[in-house]
Amino acid sequence: MSNSSLGFINPDLLANCTVETCPILTSFYNYRIDLAPNAAFLALFSLAVPWFAGVWLYTKRGYWFMTAMLFGLAAEIIGYSGRILSYNNQWDQNGFLIMTVCLTLGPAFFSAAIYLCLARIVTVYGAENSRLAPSMYTKIVSTPLLQLARSKSNVGQFIPCDIVAMILQASGGGIASVALSNNQSLSTSDDIITAGLSSQVFTLFMFMALCIDFGLRVYRRRRQLGDEAALSQEPHLVAVRSSKWFLGFLFALGLATVLVFWRCCYRVAELNQGFVGPVTVGIGGEPPSSFTLSREFLPRHFSWNIPH
Repeated sequence: MSNSSLGFINPDLLANCTVETCPILTSFYNYRIDLAPNAAFLALFSLAVPWFAGVWLYTKRGYWFMTAMLFGLAAEIIGYSGRILSYNNQWDQNGFLIMTVCLTLGPAFFSAAIYLCLARIVTVYGAENSRLAPSMYTKIVSTPLLQLARSKSNVGQFIPCDIVAMILQASGGGIASVALSNNQSLSTSDDIITAGLSSQVFTLFMFMALCIDFGLRVYRRRRQLGDEAALSQEPHLVAVRSSKWFLGFLFALGLATVLVFWRCCYRVAELNQGFVGPVTVGIGGEPPSSFTLSREFLPRHFSWNIPH
């Protein structure tokens, strides 16, 4: 019977294992890691860092958006580095924990960056088309850190959904590290990380619902009243709405949101059966295509002169 089937892995018993000498099911993974796609993902996220940093240095706009994105990219880079370390030794708990914690936390930062976008989209189309004031969207779904940058007086009025997810996921990773060191079951850390991911799934679902609601309201008002009456006619906002870059941004934002949501749902299903559950066999990290595409549009969006 393998260590995987027992619900925990004893690193001491497997310290000298290699792919040639031990069954792969006795490692921290139920499969052989494929080096090529993980190296490709690492390269893609690494290439995105100078792009985002360069745009911010050039425009000096969207500081908190860029900060969240860069933290997310850093987490993904470290996480995929952990997977590559695990390729060399799948019985080493360090690479496994680096991968688990960082690839779980990275999308939480990406989500925080995404949440900041809706308030500006509402401003572009006109706050009168929204059920909520533009600033309310960020207050409802964003982190205390991002909220602090916007309005210190309103930080405590809303549930800090994103930071709750981050704390739970990071805590679960820490507990997993201790459990592995003490040759204990990983079930507690599984449950905590799953709770954090579930919180993130709920927040993303709420964000998507708000986006759909706003889009439908804009569509209906434009049909009933026409563009001039339904949309803000401030010249710089009209110019933004007419830009192909802005349309590309909306597409990239929608794609990024759906892919992060899909990834989080997958991770909930995966960890719901434990680190060594059957879904883990098909594990994949955060889909990089969304942010590879988004890097062409999201930074430029925050370089426009759109009021907060």
